[in-house]
Amino acid sequence: MNVLTDAIGFFGQALVEAVLVGALAGLVGVLVVLRKRTFFATALTHATFPGGIIAVLLGWNVLIGNAIFAVVLTLVMLALTTWFRQRAAVASGVVLTGGFALGTVLTGLNPSLPIRVQTFLTGSILAVDLPDVQFAGILLVISISAIVLLRRQLLFSTFDPAGYEAAGFRGWRIDAVVLVLITATVVALMPAVGAILAIALLAAPALAAAQLTVSMRGMLFVAPILGAASGVVGLLISARWPVPAGPAIVLSATGILLVSWGLRRTLGLMRRGGPNAASARSARTRADSPRASTSR
Repeated sequence: MNVLTDAIGFFGQALVEAVLVGALAGLVGVLVVLRKRTFFATALTHATFPGGIIAVLLGWNVLIGNAIFAVVLTLVMLALTTWFRQRAAVASGVVLTGGFALGTVLTGLNPSLPIRVQTFLTGSILAVDLPDVQFAGILLVISISAIVLLRRQLLFSTFDPAGYEAAGFRGWRIDAVVLVLITATVVALMPAVGAILAIALLAAPALAAAQLTVSMRGMLFVAPILGAASGVVGLLISARWPVPAGPAIVLSATGILLVSWGLRRTLGLMRRGGPNAASARSARTRADSPRASTSR
């Protein structure tokens, strides 16, 4: 009975983590997609890899190492773009390759690491502990609060950055808030889905929400639901079949994206009367065009 109770509690904690990180990834992923910060998030997910290894070597919680390294790397990217006038893509590329290379070197120098390197790369949601769950929950509440309080500034600066600056607002301030949310979210995702898969969980629910809604507000509502659903479905698949939970969660998010894309396309064809009606309209348009009239 104790073994069964422990197993239920063990899986239940992983399930709560899956819901929290999925909802968090979906919510912040909307900002990543709409503000074109995908490459920045990719750089962080890969470059924080050595932070977790250093934390293990020092006997710290992996979450602390990832967080410290993520902050350092964000400052490095900001320095490259601000002081050295490098483009954001260049700065992100330098950080991505440099950080991942450092992580590889550290693993080579420490072959007897007490944790598998694959855990850093693809995550292990079944191995998360209570601080990981608490961090994801607190960060989700903070992210929701920040987006609600700054919703007008986020909307304005996202779709009209030049107008936002012309109206007297400081663009770097809202950018700083967004970068902090993205950085913290990347750190929260690492224990669940690892360095390689985190960017997919950030992008897929947001892109799926974009297929199903027509506004940023709609995306901010739908994307967390889709992200949480991806986490739950992926975890249940992992429990049913012998597949890793992290990849299963990401594949679930990818499947939801494909379904949403197909649903939007199908509904679009139905509104237009189907492919035959669309072809007929196109033929009528060509027949009524001035060029067709001249040739006749």
